[in-house]
Amino acid sequence: MKNKIVTMFGGSGQIGSNLIGPLIKKNYRVICVTRSAFQNGHLKTQATPGAIELLEWNTENLSEVENAIKNSDFVINLVGILYETRKQKFHKLHAKLPEAIAKICARSSVEKLIHISAVGSSNESRSLYQQSKFQGELNTLKNFKNTVIIRPSVVVGPPPENFTNLFAKLSFFPVIPIPKLTYRMQPVYVADVAKAIMKAIELKDNFGKIYEIGGPKIFTFKEIIQSIMQTIGKKRLIIQMPMPLAKIQSTIFDLLPFPPLLTRDQVEILSEQDNIVSNNHLTLKDLDIEPADVEKAMVKWLVRFRDRGQFSLEKPNEKS
Repeated sequence: MKNKIVTMFGGSGQIGSNLIGPLIKKNYRVICVTRSAFQNGHLKTQATPGAIELLEWNTENLSEVENAIKNSDFVINLVGILYETRKQKFHKLHAKLPEAIAKICARSSVEKLIHISAVGSSNESRSLYQQSKFQGELNTLKNFKNTVIIRPSVVVGPPPENFTNLFAKLSFFPVIPIPKLTYRMQPVYVADVAKAIMKAIELKDNFGKIYEIGGPKIFTFKEIIQSIMQTIGKKRLIIQMPMPLAKIQSTIFDLLPFPPLLTRDQVEILSEQDNIVSNNHLTLKDLDIEPADVEKAMVKWLVRFRDRGQFSLEKPNEKS
């Protein structure tokens, strides 16, 4: 019996690298579409030779997109950016590319398209990120009816995740200023996002459904930073940065190739609605997934920021 083919766009990123293993265990053949096949050769170590194919592509070339999809049974669109650069724009990658993928799926033999969006996506948001995510959902659903939308809250996990790891790095400073300490979020472990995608693929009759997924606990911005500091054994003063100052600072960061902290668009998100599951759509519960405790899970990848690294977790009576 022929193994079914799953094509992942953006498969070399945080979610994709955690999804390849589960797909291989279910005997899917994986085509991982990436901008740099050479730099992501390590992904092939997760499977026997031939089970994973790395396909290099250029977002400007839609014929490459069509070639990647034409023989696929399932397509997963994981493409997303957190900030814009000179070449990468929200509207292009979050709205126009999903539209192109959906149209190609519609004229191919694709059984289902899983499109990854984000909690808080809205056409009414002042954030270009959230606007483009919402438009991407509309474009995908409009052009391919066999689509499932998954909206994660803040996804956390080992590098290259840039939330818990970023603030752990900032523990170098004695004071950590944050705009809107009361902003609420529902961080979800990346492995649970991968499980949700797997379940969404396997479930029947879920075309057109939207799943909003978050972890088991809602944190304020201050609480999650405090939890990160506690995990790495640091005591730091976390203070409220006035929003006008945060907007000025973020505007300066926008001028840099790789913004070290929040961009102006991300500050806009903080000034709007919280990043938590709305309960207006399906959730992890509908996928029979019990989300992992994020605070316990992040010990695994943040331990390197502790003074003695992994040895700091040893009990006094343990022998090395």
